[in-house]
Amino acid sequence: MNTDSYFIKKQPSSEIFMATIVESSKSKDESSKGAPIAILNRTPKTARGQRTRAKILKAAEECFGTLGYHQAGVNDITRVAGVALGSFYSYFEGKEEALRELIREMGHNLRLHLARSVAGSTDRIEAESRGLRAFLQYVKENPWMYRVLQEALFVDEAIYREYYEEFGKSYGEVLDQATAAGEIRPGNNQVRNWMLMGMSHFLGMRFALWQDDLSLDQVTETLDDFLRHGLTSTSGSESE
Repeated sequence: MNTDSYFIKKQPSSEIFMATIVESSKSKDESSKGAPIAILNRTPKTARGQRTRAKILKAAEECFGTLGYHQAGVNDITRVAGVALGSFYSYFEGKEEALRELIREMGHNLRLHLARSVAGSTDRIEAESRGLRAFLQYVKENPWMYRVLQEALFVDEAIYREYYEEFGKSYGEVLDQATAAGEIRPGNNQVRNWMLMGMSHFLGMRFALWQDDLSLDQVTETLDDFLRHGLTSTSGSESE
């Protein structure tokens, strides 16, 4: 998936990638009827096309995030993106497909951002703290992300679930690796990864989106302490 910058100069209309028509493979029955089935291949063929598609998705994120999915129109998206209406349909069948692709792109970009942010961590707890710090900053810089995800729930629940399940799958794998390496104690990592995802989700909503009365470092330090020491009182455990 393309990770080029979304913010590029508007391209001449003559440079716009047009979807090509390709024939699908036909069964013997279809061949005998002489009715080839044409499907649209909207995958950009050039780097310029990839950048234009990414710019449209970024505009869709802003429009869905500020206006809501049902209020935002394709005209709004192309206006914000600075491209012709025909360019949108070169890459997407319609608004619903654009939302699906946007959710997948958002998930990919966020996972890539977090992976880069935790690289070089000495252990899993440090990675969790650095990952949360990076996530909170990402939410600040991408304030429409939460609303777009919520809009997706009521448009296509499958893509909404896919977004979180992809996170859960990769999260579970890194927790299993950390357990095997002795960085965290054994436990049900399938439950743990959803617990950690839930904490990040609501911490992002409260401290990065709604209010910033605490610094991101304060939030991160609290999580780090919680993961290392839990909620059990040390004095209470010693008195027992």
